[in-house]
Parts: sequence; C-alpha cells; structure tokens
Amino acid sequence: MAAAGALDRSFVELSGAERERPRRFREFAVCGPAGAAPGAAKYPESAGGFYYVESGKLFAVTRNRFIHWKTSGDTLELVEESLDINLLNNAVRLRFQSGSVLPGGVYVCEVQNHVVILILTTQTVHRLLLPHPSRMYRSELVIESQMQSIFTDVGKIDFRDPCNSQLIPVVPGMSPSSTASAAWLSSDGEALFALPSAAGGIFVLKLPPYDVPGAVSLVELKQSSVMQRLLIGWMPTAIRGDQGPSDRALSLAVHCVERDAFIFALCQDHKLRMWSYKDQMCLMAADMLEYVPVNKDLRLAAGTGHKLRLAYSPSMGLYLGVYMHAPKRGQFCVFQLVSTENSRYSLDHISSLFTSQETLVDFALTSTDIWALWHDAENQTTVKYINFEHNVAGQWNPVFMQPLPEEEIVIRDDQDPRELYLRSLFTPGRFLNAALCKALQIFSRGTERSLDLSWSELKKEVTLAVETKLHGSVTEYEFSQEDFRNLQQEFWCKFYACCLQYQEALSHPLALLLNPHTNMVCLLKKGYLSFLLPSSLVDHLYLLPEENLLTEDDTVISEDVDVARDVMCLIKCLRLIGEAVTMDMAVMMEMSCYNLQSPEKAAEQILEDLITIDVENVMEDICSKLQEIRNPVHAIGLLIREMDYETEVEMEKGFNPAQPLSVRVNVSQLYGSSTAVHVVCRGVCKIASTRFLICRDLLILQQLLMRLGDAVILGAGQLFQAQQDLLHRTAPLLLSYYLIKWGGQCLATDVPVDTLESNLQHLSVLELTDSGALMANKFVSSPQTVVELFFQEVARKHIMSHLFSQPKAPPSQTGLNWPEMVTTMTNYLLQLLWPSNPGCLFLECLMGNCQYVQLQDYIQLLSPWCQVNVGSCRFMLGRCYLVTGEGQKALECFCQAASEVGKEEFLDRLIRSEDSEAVSSPRLQYYDKVLRLLDVVGLPELVIQLATVAITEAGDDWKSQATLRTCIFKHHLDLGHNSQAYEALTQIPDSSRQLDCLRQLVVVLCERSQLQDLVAFPYVNLHNEVVGIIESRARAVDLMTHNYYELLYAFHIYRHNYRKAGTVMFEYGMRLGREVRTLRGLEKQGSCYLAAINCLRLIRPEYAWIVQPSSGATYDRPGASPKRTHDGECAAAPANRQIEILELADLEKECSLARIRLTLARHDPSAVAVAGSSSAEDMVTLLVQAGLFDTAVALCQTFRLPLTPVFEGLAFKCIKLQSGGAAAHAEAWTWLAANQLSSVITTKESSATDEAWRLLSTYLERHKVQNNTYHHCVISKLLSHGVPLPTWLINSYKKVDAAELLRLYLNYDLLEEAVDLVSEYVDAVLGKGHQYFGIEFPLSATAPMVWLPYSSIDQLLQALGENSANSHNIALSQKILDKLEDYQQKVEKATRDLLYRRTL
Repeated sequence: MAAAGALDRSFVELSGAERERPRRFREFAVCGPAGAAPGAAKYPESAGGFYYVESGKLFAVTRNRFIHWKTSGDTLELVEESLDINLLNNAVRLRFQSGSVLPGGVYVCEVQNHVVILILTTQTVHRLLLPHPSRMYRSELVIESQMQSIFTDVGKIDFRDPCNSQLIPVVPGMSPSSTASAAWLSSDGEALFALPSAAGGIFVLKLPPYDVPGAVSLVELKQSSVMQRLLIGWMPTAIRGDQGPSDRALSLAVHCVERDAFIFALCQDHKLRMWSYKDQMCLMAADMLEYVPVNKDLRLAAGTGHKLRLAYSPSMGLYLGVYMHAPKRGQFCVFQLVSTENSRYSLDHISSLFTSQETLVDFALTSTDIWALWHDAENQTTVKYINFEHNVAGQWNPVFMQPLPEEEIVIRDDQDPRELYLRSLFTPGRFLNAALCKALQIFSRGTERSLDLSWSELKKEVTLAVETKLHGSVTEYEFSQEDFRNLQQEFWCKFYACCLQYQEALSHPLALLLNPHTNMVCLLKKGYLSFLLPSSLVDHLYLLPEENLLTEDDTVISEDVDVARDVMCLIKCLRLIGEAVTMDMAVMMEMSCYNLQSPEKAAEQILEDLITIDVENVMEDICSKLQEIRNPVHAIGLLIREMDYETEVEMEKGFNPAQPLSVRVNVSQLYGSSTAVHVVCRGVCKIASTRFLICRDLLILQQLLMRLGDAVILGAGQLFQAQQDLLHRTAPLLLSYYLIKWGGQCLATDVPVDTLESNLQHLSVLELTDSGALMANKFVSSPQTVVELFFQEVARKHIMSHLFSQPKAPPSQTGLNWPEMVTTMTNYLLQLLWPSNPGCLFLECLMGNCQYVQLQDYIQLLSPWCQVNVGSCRFMLGRCYLVTGEGQKALECFCQAASEVGKEEFLDRLIRSEDSEAVSSPRLQYYDKVLRLLDVVGLPELVIQLATVAITEAGDDWKSQATLRTCIFKHHLDLGHNSQAYEALTQIPDSSRQLDCLRQLVVVLCERSQLQDLVAFPYVNLHNEVVGIIESRARAVDLMTHNYYELLYAFHIYRHNYRKAGTVMFEYGMRLGREVRTLRGLEKQGSCYLAAINCLRLIRPEYAWIVQPSSGATYDRPGASPKRTHDGECAAAPANRQIEILELADLEKECSLARIRLTLARHDPSAVAVAGSSSAEDMVTLLVQAGLFDTAVALCQTFRLPLTPVFEGLAFKCIKLQSGGAAAHAEAWTWLAANQLSSVITTKESSATDEAWRLLSTYLERHKVQNNTYHHCVISKLLSHGVPLPTWLINSYKKVDAAELLRLYLNYDLLEEAVDLVSEYVDAVLGKGHQYFGIEFPLSATAPMVWLPYSSIDQLLQALGENSANSHNIALSQKILDKLEDYQQKVEKATRDLLYRRTL
C-alpha cells in the first residue's frame, strides 16, 4: 500500500501520563501592586502553550521542550514539559490576589537569555523574568536523565516589584467585560499589553524594560476622523443612527515586524482591523462578511465567538485565520497579508472552509493547515484538521479521540465483581490517576486519606474504601451469597460511576497546542495533556467515519485502481463485521487468545453466532460487498502484508562509533522522558488494539469465505489457498497483536535492589551484562507497562541509533518532525516487539529487569503458536522457573533450549566467549553456561542432572568429558553423596583432574569426619595416589587438629598392610615428639608407638621391621613444617640418605622412652617443652633433675647407659638437702615419694635428708659394678662440695676399695682422714678389723699374700712432710711411719715363716 499517504489522513489522540501521581504544584501567592482590589469577575477555564524556537533542532538544549498552562479564576498553573528529559520543579501554581486571570491572558516570549511570561488579570499586568534553558545549562553535552526546569527558582521573584507587576489604569473607554487581550515584547525589551476599548480602539499598556527605570505608559490606538470617513463612511455610527453592532474587538493578535508591531483585531461588527503600534493608527479594515455566503442575518447581529489566529512563514509571509461563528454553522477564512509600495496593506483571500459543528473551543493555524477543536452539548470532543490550500473538496481529516471508559460493566455469574471492577479501573489506558484520587476522596468523605499515592497504593486504598463502605452498610449478620454479591456489585458500581464522572470532567478540552517547528499537536484538557499521533493507512481506513470513507481517495491504497477498489471493499466488509460483533463475541475472541485456544475456531463460532442473530441482514450486505471484490485472495494478502511487521534483518545495536560523541549523546536522549515513553508506547498499544480488531474481523470474513466456497466467489484452487495460506497467516497476525496489546497493558513490577543485584550476578555468569537489553531498572514516577519499560531501557536507544546511524543530512541541519518521528518510532518498536522476528530484545529486557512473572506469562502466550526463538524462550522460561524455585521445570526448559543452539541469535550470543580457543561444540558451550548459572544459584542436584545429559553430547571430546565429570564429582561431594562422588571420580579421563578431585575427596571427607567412607573405597589404580595425598596432607597440616596419620593408619589396617600402618604411626609419634610440645602430644606419642608395636607383632618375626622415617632438617626444628624451610620455601630432599632399619626391639625402646617422657611431663609440667624430642641421654638428665631416680635408672638399664649421672644427681640432691632449709625439705618429699625406697624406718622420725641418704645407700648396694664406679663418683661429688663423707659411705667404700678411698682423700687434701685410713688399713691387713675392709685373710704365713697402696702412702707422707713447721703433720707422719715399721716387721716374720714352711 502507499503508506506514505497515511501521514496526511488522520490522527489518534493519546493521553500523556495517565498513571502519574497528581502533579505536585508549588504554590505562590501573587500580590498585586498597591491599589488593586480583589476582583470579582469569573471567567471560564482556559489554556494555552508555548514552544521554544529551537524546539525542533536536534542539538538544541530546548529540543522537544515546551510550556503549557491552564487558568481558572484567579489561578494560573504553569508546567514545563520535555519529551527528552524529565524536568524537576517544573510545575507552579500562581494565585493572583488582585483579580481573575483573563482567558487567554498568558503570553510567553523568548529572548536570548530569558523566558518572559506576560500575564493579564482583570486589574493588573505581570511580567515574570525566568532564565532561559540555554543559560541554565551551558554544557554542550546534556548527559543527565533529569534537569531543572526554568520554574525552579520562581519563588525568588518579588511579585510586588514594579518591574514585575503594574496596575491597569482606570481610564474612560476601557471595556470592563472584554476578555480579549494580547501581549508582546518590543525589540527594546519593553513589555506591551493590548486591551480592547469600548469605542473600537486598542489600549496599549507599556512597561519599561526590566531593571530600567521608567514610568508606565498607556496609549489608545483609535481611528482619526479622516480614517473613519475612509473606512466606515462620513459619519460615526451614533450620528447616523444605525443600530448595527459595535466595533469592539472580540479577538486580538499581534505580529512583530522589525521595530513595529501590527495588532490585528477581529471585532463585533465582523470587521478585521489592523493597527500599527508604532504609528498608532489603523492601517486596514476588512469586512469578513464579504466572504460569508449568507450574511444578512449576521450583519445585523453582533459577532460572538469569532476567533483570530496568525501564522508566519519566512517564505510565505503572514497568514491570518478567521473563524466566523454563526448559529449551527461556522466558517474559517484564511487570508495572506499583502503590502503595497505605499505601505498600504490588504488581505489576499486564500480559502474558505465550512463546518457544521456548533461550539468551537479553539483552533490553530499553520502556513498549510487549520486544526480545530469543538465541544458539543453532548460532551463530545471533536478535533479535525484540513489543508486549506490543496483540499478542493473541503473534506476535513478526522482525529480519533480517546473514548471515555464504558459506562457499564457487564459481569457474568462466574466473575467476581471486585476483581472485574478493579481490572477495569486500573487497566492502563482507561482512567487517570487524578480521576481515581478525586473519586476516592469523595467516596471516603470524612476519612483522612493521603492523595499522594502511587498506582499500587491507590489500588489498595480504593479496595479498602469500597470494602469499608460495603461492610458498613451491612446490618444483618447473615445473608445469602447472592445478596452479598448484589450488594458488592452495587457499591463497586457507585464508585465506578464516580470515577467516570471525574474522568469526564478532567477530559474537558480547553485548547489546541500546535508546534510549528515540529508539527506536533497537543490537546490541553482540564486534567491532562494529550498528544495527537498520525494513524497508519490501515487503521485510518478501518476507523474512518462512513461519510469520510465514501469520499476517500483510492489512489492512496494502490496505483492499480482495481486493487484499490478491492481493498476498499474488503475494508468495508471488515467494518460491517466489526459493527455486528457484540461484546460477548469480542470477549470470546479475547479469551480464546488468552486461554491458548485456536483463533480460527473462535472466529468460526462467532460467525455462527452472527448468522444466528442476524436480524438486520448484515450478512447479506457483507456477501453482496464480497461479490464486488474481483480478487479477494489478493486483497486479503495485501492487507496482511501491510499489517505484518516480520522482518529477516535485525536492527543494528548501538550507535555508529564514527559519529562524534556529542551526536551520540544527544541522540541517545531523544524522546527519553517519561512522557514521551508513555506516548510512544500508548501509540503502539493503540495500533495493536486496532489491528487486533481488524485481524479478528478478517478471520471471521475468511471463515465466511470458506463457508460460501467456490460456488459463489472462489475457484477451487483459490479456496485451497485461502484456507491453507491466508487463514494460517491471519491467525498468527492476530495473536501477535494480542501479545503486543497485552504487553501494553501489563504493568511492570517494582524490584528490590537486592533482587536486582542477585540477578546481575546471575547474568554476569552468563556474560550477558553488557547486553543492551539488560540494564538496572530505574522506575519513573509512574508505574510502567512492560512495553514502556522495554522502550525506555532498551528499544529507544536501538531505534535512535538506527535512525541516526547514517543521517541523510548533516546532524546540525536535521530538524525533528513529530509525525514522522513518532510514526517511525512506533513502526520500529513494533518490529522489536514482533514475536516472529529473529531478535528477542524484549524477552531479554524482561529477564534483565527481573520481570519474571510477566516474562513467564508472555512466553506462555507465545509458545503454542510461534516457532521463532523457541530455544531462547525456553531458556528464559527456565530462568523464570529458577527464580520461582521450580528447579526441575527449569532444567527441562534448559535441556529443550539446547536443541536450538546455533540457530538463534540470543543463544549464539549466550555461548559467545572472549576466549578465542573455544574448541568444544556450541551445544557444550551452552551447557557450560547453564551449569555455571545453576552453580551460582545453588542447585547442585540440577547441575548433576544437566552435566549427565551433557556427557552424552561430549562424545569423544575427552576434555569436555573431564570437565563435566569433574563437575558431577564436585556437586556429588558437596551434597554428601560420597559413593556417587567416588564413582564420578573414577570416570574422569584426565589424570591431572582426577588427582585434583581425589585430593579434594580426601580433604573434604576428612573435614566432615566421614572417614569410614574414605577408607572403604576400593581406589582401583589409585591406591598409591591416595596414600601419597594423605601422606602429603599429614605432613603439611597441624598434627593436633587433623587426623590424617590416623586415617592413613586405618587405611593400611583396612587393607591388612600392617608394616605400612606401623611405619605411619611411628612417624606420627616422631613428629608429635618434635612438633607438639604438650602433655596431650606426649600421650598421643605413646599411643602411636604402641600402635606401631602392635602392627609389627602381627607380622611374622622375619618381617617385623620398618624403615626409620626420615626426619630431615625440618624435623630438627621444633614446630616447623616438614615440607618447608624456615623462609617458607619447599625443602629439598636430602641426598644420599642412609636407610636405617628399625626392628621390634627398637620400637619397644622408643615406646619405653615415650612413656618415660610422659611420666616426666606429668611430674613436672615445665619439662614438657623439652621432653618431647629429647634423647635417652638427655632424658636421664631431665629425670635426675626432676628427682625421678627410679625412672632414670630404668631408662639407663633399657638403653644400657651408665648410672653415673643418676648417682651424681642424687648425691648432689643430698648435699643440697643437707644445707637447705624447710622449703627444700618440703619439696624433697615430692620427688622422694616418686622413688621406691627399700625399707621404711619406723623406729624414729626420719627427715628428708635422711631419706635421701638412705636412697643413695640403697642404690649403691643395689647397683654394684666392677671398679666401684658409682661409689667413686658419689664420694667425688661429696668431696668436691666439701661435704664430710657419711660414715656408712666410708665403711661401704672401705669394704670394696680402700685404696681408691685413700687416693680420693689425697686428691681433696684430707690428710688427717688419709692418715687414719692408712692406720686402719694397716691394722686390717695385720688382722685387726680386717672384715671392715673386705679383707678375707689378713697377713699370715699361711694366708694369701696381702698388699698396701704404697704409692698412695708415699704421696701422703710426702704431703705431710712438705710442711715441716706443722707439728701436727709431723706427728701424723710419725704415726704412719710407726705403723709401717710395725707392718714391715710382721711382714718379715710372716715371710720367714712362709719360706720356712716351703722348705719343709
């Protein structure tokens, strides 16, 4: 079809922001100048607007920005709007205390740095000087999503300042009842206000430029007598006595030229006068009745309702539009102002246009068109426009107004009244938030309720209010379900009627607002602002009123006249069907789409019902119309192609990087405000709703064609084609529009921040966070539909980048044309929303913004019939199920989506990786992404199931097999499925991965203390690896917090490998002694050695040995790691280490040493730190120090060590006790008690010293050795400390080695004791007391030979003789000599006797 012509055909009205909260106006009281009295005049509400000059330029700060206002009595509400950026503080309400605002008495002028608002009230004029947006924001790039409005600082204005307000002087001739006015700024900055005078002239009030001192002046423009004669005759009206209408102005307009201003006045006498402010004279007067065909009645009556508008085009000049009002009719006249050489002006009549509507509210004029707004007595609003130059037939183009919601709601018996009314009230596109708030306020009268409510809050409040009223009216305790339902329906019906009343009041039209720079037309209503969008040709033909359809030009449909006529007849048939379809039939089709039933069957049923109830012969009319169609198949196909937005080419994503940054940033914000988003999406929803009806009627018509068959119209081949092709193309088309319409009415859910963050984390796993469809959800003030969310967050930027990627003209010269732009945006948005197109940005947007319920509903509606993006839909449905906790359903969806990998754009992007070495198949990459997602969500069971499925896909790809089986192992292990984890471990083909998993299995089961499982697994072909892992872990971790050695011991015992088990426990004991310096460590060490001994005892003796575990350098450092050096580096294994074999006896000795260490530690806790790693020799010393002499003796005997340290230690303790005090004695009893004494003396009280000496005596008697080493060491110890030798010790030693005792006396200079010993020894040899010296046979000729230690005696004599001055020494020496002499004599005698005996 020739769709280009549709832009000039019709428009549709869409409200700007129906779900926004009631706008928050900042209120200011405007006090007039002194002398102004409160005004009493009341005027009807009025409205108007202003567009910035550069609002149509692409790179202007004021692009798509405008101001509109509404006046009501003494109140003026000003609002600044932008289609690109949300403006802050953009609404103010001014209350004028000096009078009412004149209807149309607000004018906005734009200068370089300021925006000036001129306001006229009944008594005052006001000037508000506000900053220009370009001055408020000087940066070249506007990057914020919000900006301050020019009204932000309006509160800083001093309204009493004479520069801002002045009183209108009371002068004769001022027309008190006139509402006409005009205002403008001169080139010098003066504010000028024009008011009509009663005499037909114009009063002009002038304020000096702002901040320039000067007086206020008032001039009256009036006709001179000469001009009066020239223009209206020789005599004034009063003198002539005519009773004609006066020449008071009804409507004023101003056109500024250079340093002058032309004031045009349309007067009651039906004349248009043109005044020059500079010359203060009337330049022209033209009688408008000359252009009215029947004007006799009008000429005698005063004009009322006449309106005047101007339109200036730099190329065409100034146009004047005049509306001449007459009862039950009206006429528009368009003129062009023509000037002659002598500065004379005349009007060139361009066109006259007639209308039958009665009450004109407003009209707007451009250089080509007239837009008119009517409102009739039946409260119906009508807007039409016409091209006054090229429209010869005078046919007005309609605007399809937004209808009010239906007055009554039909409720079936199976429906809940509350649910149905709430759905009707809160379905987007029906009621305004303001209307609902007003109704709620009235319905809840007497209850304090806040009206600043969001959409969801308002819904709750409405429900509460109606239910409260309902329950408050119930007086009976019991009544039937039917009575309650009727009562419920009654109250909801009352509230609904109240809402309808306010909706109708707020929809009352006030003015048209037309932007000549962008050709955007808005409708200013009492409660909101609506926009007019162009209709497409199909919608235009379907919605066009009957009278317009009859005169429609067929060439806009097709250049082929026959085809155009066929399509027109087809449209007429569809319109007839649409008019015949009842509400129930319409609901049937809607419900069949919602319930996933066949639309074809629903259409067939509707056709049956239409035929059944056809009382007006509509079906006959349709059949007759069908016979006029020469080729219905072609006509239907043409209509379907026109409505089908399916495309094979996907729209570009992202802006052209070759464009400058300023261009990209500016374009990215185009139509980004909440208002623009709402309007564009409402336009798409409107198109979808209309096209849904067209497709519905087309389906019914095709069912009718099939019923008629080839007998009437079609041949057999055509019938088959209609049945198989067209019918099956129409049904998806209808369902597509139903889906888009559903999206335009489905509200998005507000999402908490933590949910968004969690969702972002999941998307980052899928590597989708950089997608243009996935952005954080930032709600505007009103709740969004999902289509609005999609357009705002995703689609708008895609559309803009596509539109401006290759501009036809340089960006600086690009102007914005609203009808073209909004048509293009809606078309592209429909393409992006179209279900059967390859891209699925809409679904991605819902997923990225956590709209899971809406996404689930959408896919449910889509999947039965749409075969495009099947895999993508299944994947996203799986995401929805994950969020709702339905894991198995999610897994099914993910598996179903796998079959479409490689066929769909979204799934291809999902598996696209930055890693260029992606060697696995696309499907395996897909499984990998899903597995990661399930892992992050925390669903290990599903991970296992999906990985198991993916393994079948992997085939011979051993790397993928290893990855998947590792994944299965990991999650089985996480779930505690140890057996399954081990089974998965054994199937991993990659040995390195298998070893890693084995290590993880060991560690995790140890941490969980599930050692039975760990030991019992067979570990086929993994035995050495397991042992190595446990050994390395055992040697690397803390011994007291982990039990890897015990695990390894159990591991070997379980497999009857007792030698290995013994080795493990022996190493464990060694390390405990070196690294764990605690009592617990020593206890555990003993247990370890016992376990090792038990293991070796279970082996045959020839095999009962182990290899000495290597300690290495690290073991020599207490507490050091066996694997690291002191600086943390790995320790090198010692080279050429000699292997040491330990047998059972060696282990028993180590076990004994361990027990002794424990004994010492329990007796003396301070020795724990050094006992653990001490050798047997060191332990003897420690035991002696602790007083554990019995234990020390046992240790020496076990390790075959000399007892010398024991005797020396005990002798030293005896010395200390002998010289110690009470504390030492008390302490001595402790260690004495730890040693077993041979006997207990009970005859007398024994001291600790006595007991110690007795213990020493016992040891000397018990442990006799050759050479009497222990006596020698004890006596040496005592003598070295200068302690006198106890008698028992002397006697004891004399028996065993008197000579050695003599030598000890000599060594320590005990000469007197030595003399006594020699004397006694000589006596003993001679037979006197010989038993005390251990001499069995004294000197005798018959006894064995005896001897004396002559060397020692000689040393003694020498020592005594060294000090000859000492008489005592001399006496001692003499004593020895005497003894020796006596001895010699007896020896000689004995020798002689012996010799004698031998000779016998």
